Amino acid sequence: MTDEQNPGQATPQPEGAAGAQLALQKIYTKDVSFEIPNAPQVFQEQGQAEIKLNLAQKVEPLGEDAEEIVLTITVTATIGEKTAYLAEVAQAGIFLVSGLDERTMHAVVNTLCPNTLFPYARNAISNLVADGGFPPLTLQPINFEQLYAQRMQQAAAEQQNAAGEGGDETVQAEFTQNN
Repeated sequence: MTDEQNPGQATPQPEGAAGAQLALQKIYTKDVSFEIPNAPQVFQEQGQAEIKLNLAQKVEPLGEDAEEIVLTITVTATIGEKTAYLAEVAQAGIFLVSGLDERTMHAVVNTLCPNTLFPYARNAISNLVADGGFPPLTLQPINFEQLYAQRMQQAAAEQQNAAGEGGDETVQAEFTQNN
């Protein structure tokens, strides 16, 4: 048996969600960089590369209800003391976000938007690394909801310590992975 909705009947909306809208307008690569500072000697190095991932996000209002979200992923691979490669991708998107209260909008911009951009950035990093002559790199999924919750807890603690000081819209996180 299939579920069918009556087109004449209104779909129930969660309280406060009436008129809420999140739409992806455009996804694009804002900046790309790949460096092999110790080439060609690094290709003769023995050992396993240590991968360090730095994640940053910037939110830029573009006008009424439009936001540019830029998710920047920087991957640095080192073998011993030498940098094998440095790959950086700034993946951006223009999102239409309207009908949300400030708190909900803040959460959406810092969780749903980067979740949308991450697969594109991950693919670009993977291609850069492979095209650079290194073994494939697969970045693990990132839980942006958890990062956001941690950031909000940290901001609340900082606000208690320094009354009146607030944070900006830039989020940074760092991860290490052995390959």
